[in-house]
Amino acid sequence: MTLAAETHGFLSPTGVEIVFLLTGLVTLGAAVITVTTRQLVHAALWLVVALGGLAVEYLLLTAEFVAWVQVLIYVGSVVVLLLFGLMLTRAPIGRSPDADSGNRWVALGVAGAAAVLLVTLVVDAFRTQWIDLDEPKGTTDLLGASVFRHWVLPFEALSVLLLAALVGAIVLSRKDGGSAAEDAAESSGATGAADAAGAADDGGEG
Repeated sequence: MTLAAETHGFLSPTGVEIVFLLTGLVTLGAAVITVTTRQLVHAALWLVVALGGLAVEYLLLTAEFVAWVQVLIYVGSVVVLLLFGLMLTRAPIGRSPDADSGNRWVALGVAGAAAVLLVTLVVDAFRTQWIDLDEPKGTTDLLGASVFRHWVLPFEALSVLLLAALVGAIVLSRKDGGSAAEDAAESSGATGAADAAGAADDGGEG
């Protein structure tokens, strides 16, 4: 990054900056629709638009490797996995009232506070700096050197956090399945005992 030039300002944006702003607005709109729609398939499709918009933003910032990772991993894997999950679990395709939650205002407040905090931090950190788009900033060698030299500990902390979330999800799902299986076993045992008692009564009467 270089310091802001005297001939460059917010009132004289370049073509790349205009496209970046428009793409950001489209991405923001798609993200809002993703979390507000009550149709799960529509939410997944709008999520594709939001993640694709982020990939375009990375391309405009000359971060080609990050953009392709965004497309291959998030659009090509996560969204496809979500759609396969909807298909295999036979989730409702149409409008579902269960897709809404009573904590909408709490979630909106948390999202707004996080957005304000993030924008404040970014603006304060990069207020007088501009990205030189003539030189690539997101190549594999530069990204690898930055991640494994300056961001090793946050990277590993994030991986441990994701692993803990995965283990917690497995524990919760197995706990629910176990309780359901126990309830089914108890009900079947009670039914079997009742049938045996009925058969004994019939035998005694005979």
